[in-house]
Amino acid sequence: MELVLAIAIATLVGSGVWLLLRPRTFQVIVGINLVSYGVNLFMFSMGLGKPRLGLPPILGKGESGTLATYADPLPQALVLTAIVIGFAMTALFLVVLLASRGLTGTDHVDGRESGS
Repeated sequence: MELVLAIAIATLVGSGVWLLLRPRTFQVIVGINLVSYGVNLFMFSMGLGKPRLGLPPILGKGESGTLATYADPLPQALVLTAIVIGFAMTALFLVVLLASRGLTGTDHVDGRESGS
C-alpha cells in the first residue's frame, strides 16, 4: 500500500513539475494543481496512523489518547483547507489567464510566441 501511495505522489508531483516548465499559461496552471494534489496526498498519508487498521480520527468514549488508537486529524484538516484554497487560486489564475490573453493575444508565459 505504501509503495502504491509513493508512486502516486511521485507521478503527480513529477507530472506537475514537467507541466510547470511548459511555455503556455494553461499548462502551468494545471502543473501547479498537480503538484498541490501530490502534496495534499502526501500530507493526508502522513496523518493516517496505521493505514491497515482503518482507525477513526476521533477518539471514542473511554478510549485513551495514544497514537496507536486514532489517526491524527490535523493533516486531514490541513488538506481540506488546502483543497479549498487551491480551488480559489485556480479560479483566480484562470481569470488572470483570460485577461492576459485578451490583452496580449497569446497565452505564453513570457507574452510572446516561442518562435519570435
